[in-house]
This record gives sequence, C-alpha cells and structure tokens, in this order.
Amino acid sequence: QLQLVESGGGLVQAGGSLRLSCAASGGTFSRLVMGWFRQAPGKEREFVAAISWSGGTTYYADPVKGRFTISRDNAKNTVYLQMNSLKPEDTAVYYCVAALLLPLNYSDYSTWGSWGQGTQVTVSS
Repeated sequence: QLQLVESGGGLVQAGGSLRLSCAASGGTFSRLVMGWFRQAPGKEREFVAAISWSGGTTYYADPVKGRFTISRDNAKNTVYLQMNSLKPEDTAVYYCVAALLLPLNYSDYSTWGSWGQGTQVTVSS
C-alpha cells in the first residue's frame, strides 16, 4: 500500500522560502502522478501543483504560479515543492497526493487516490 510522508514545513517570514518534500513508499513511484494540495483554517482544500510521472509536465494553481515549483526525483521516490516569495495567505497544511493517472478534474482533491498526513506551513507578516 502506498504511503506518503511529507516534511519540510515550518514557520517563515513573508518573502521567505521553504522546500517541502514528500517521500513515497509501497508503490511504483516512477509510475505515479504526484501533486500538492493545501488547506488553510476555515477553508476548503485547494489544489497547488501537480507533476507527471516523468516530470516533464507540471500544473500550477494561479495563486502560486511563478512562486512555487514542483519537481521530483524518481531515484529517491520523492516529490518536492519549492516555495519562494511566500505570503501570509500561503499559510496552510500542505498535503502530498498521488494517482496512477492525472485525474480529469485534478483540482478536486477527492479524485486523487492517495494522501499524506500533511505538513504545516506558517508564513508570518
């Protein structure tokens, strides 16, 4: 059974950077589409970014375009989310997700097959 474990969250000042990691085990990582969602207090879970199994195609939500970069290392079974120019509105729990195929409605969290436990990111103003 696929397990996803996020790390790298923390407290950072506005304008700063963080890199999140998600380590996968129990599955064929190189055949999985990977992604990140986030959920802020009192808000619905929202799509952040996704990456194809090869890393050749990426998808981003408009609020993070140009600031966040998703990448993967199939040799390490790990997907990353590099977050730059962080804003207080980026404060949320960030979740790693996986699927065998990119869901048609990939911005809907319920269409992804596997989820991690989440890592907290807090951006202070």
